[in-house]
Formats: sequence, structure tokens, C-alpha cells
Amino acid sequence: MLLPIITAPDRRLKVKSQPVAVVDYEVRRLLDDMVETMRAAPGIGLSAIQVGVAKRIVVVEVDENEPLASEEAAAQEKREPVRTTRYLVNPEITWTSDKVVFCEEGCLSLPDQYADIERPADVVVKFLDRDGKPQEMKATGMLSRCIQHELDHLDGVLLVDRLSAVRRHMILRKLAKARKQEQEPAVTA
Repeated sequence: MLLPIITAPDRRLKVKSQPVAVVDYEVRRLLDDMVETMRAAPGIGLSAIQVGVAKRIVVVEVDENEPLASEEAAAQEKREPVRTTRYLVNPEITWTSDKVVFCEEGCLSLPDQYADIERPADVVVKFLDRDGKPQEMKATGMLSRCIQHELDHLDGVLLVDRLSAVRRHMILRKLAKARKQEQEPAVTA
């Protein structure tokens, strides 16, 4: 089932998400609905808070071999895409690399807004999978970036919170204006 994606400046996006006690049928159903919603948007990651559920749940679906745009020139060989859906319940980053990279990011909750964001190049994340089993993985490239972005959402941090106050205000004002225009009734003659 497609779920409505909340867009900024909605206050619900600033709520800190709570841990999931058990991965049961309802959580798996939410994970499936989130994947369907993310694909339809289209996007490569989605956190539960973006669909109004304040639980520590994230889905990501990226090409595991895809380097960041800033790393593409360094990629020597052409690799086949390997698009894998990851279900992360109660995800927690346990390690970050010292190497940091800047890369342009977008967000389904900030439609048509993009910004260069600095993040660690690699991370290790532990989480429960779709079956509730503990997992740990090292993420690099676009997968690392996507996981970090989505985990920010779980703590009420938006892409714009990583920008200067002026740039953040400009983007949020533009989104508020767009939302207001969508809600105004159409004038017919």
C-alpha cells in the first residue's frame, strides 16, 4: 500500500523515532509498504518517520556497486548493477571512517531540493533485519550515504539541518509556499 510522504516544514519530521520492541507482522507490513512507497516516489531510501510512523525503521534500495558522484572518476572498471533492498530495524552506526566526502543529496521530504553534504565515506551499521535477526554490515559509497541520510531522519535531523541557516530558511520558505499553493482552491471562471 502506498503511504503519504510527509514533506517539510511538517513538525512530525523533527520527532525522534522510538525503538521497535519486536519485528512482527505489523512491522513487516510497514517495511513492505515503505518499499512500495519509496519505489513509487521514486527514491532510494525512506525512514518510517517520513510516512508518519515514529519508529526506528529504514528501507534503502541502492546499487551496491554504485560509487558516489564524487568517486565516479576514480572508478576504474565498469561493474554490473546490484540493486538490493535493505530492511533496517533499530539501526545504529557503530563505526565511521575518518575519510569524509561531499556529495549532492536530495530527500523525498524536501521535494526538488538538493545540497552538497559532507559525511563519512564508510560506516558499519548494526540492525535487525526483516525477520528480526541481528545483523551488521559495512556500507560504502552510495549505500553508506543513503543509510546515514535515513538514520538522520530517525533522530529528527533533516538534510537542511546540515546547511547554513540562510540556505535552510530559503529552502523551507520555498517548500512552505509550495504547500500553501497546493492547498488553495483552484479559481475557475
